Amino acid sequence: MPATSPVILILGAGPNVGSHVAKAFASKGYKVALAARKAKEADNTSDQVNIPSDLSDPNSVLNAFSKVKALLGLPSVVVYNAGAVTMNDAKNPLSLPLADFTRDFIVNTTSAFVAAQQAVLAFEQLPESASKTFIYTGNITNVVPLAPLLDLGVGKSATAHIIQSAAAAYKDRGFKFYYGDERKADGSAAFMDIDGDAHGKMYLELAEGKEQGPWQQTFVKNVGYKNFA
Repeated sequence: MPATSPVILILGAGPNVGSHVAKAFASKGYKVALAARKAKEADNTSDQVNIPSDLSDPNSVLNAFSKVKALLGLPSVVVYNAGAVTMNDAKNPLSLPLADFTRDFIVNTTSAFVAAQQAVLAFEQLPESASKTFIYTGNITNVVPLAPLLDLGVGKSATAHIIQSAAAAYKDRGFKFYYGDERKADGSAAFMDIDGDAHGKMYLELAEGKEQGPWQQTFVKNVGYKNFA
């Protein structure tokens, strides 16, 4: 298995959060694996691998972990940054087609669950000094229902439960689990104003922390963690 440098795997590596998280960790000496639909293996380097992945298929998660292990080594940090939503009629949310609900739930929760499982298997094989951090990019919908975003809220809420459970269960083993949720200064949702650089800084801070912090990491750009509960 290659690499002595730490490895981060980013699942759902888009041009905003994913790209900035990759840059933040690369600046600290991490080798980076990016899993995304548009990832191109032809662009691979010795420090970064690109893994074409469709996270509406949980098997893509297994494939990503397998390739990362073979090409870079076991990841000590895993970021699940994928998300899917189908807008629904705010006055008739249960009119959302089952096919759309099911597909989006797989992206938002099922594949994230598989990623967390695989992360634990990797963390178990890493030395005590490794970061062993899993971060899920969430938003406010796990605590504030928004009428037109039913399936997004369901998925984020379900995965928030997984993260909360894992954070408690694995704390004594040194495995950290976080639900990242960028907010505006007043505590309202950032949504389309999310800042990639702020995510990069926050996620790096979480990975470098020695102990599990609050599992729900609500944070504000240029401020950091802020408890809005």
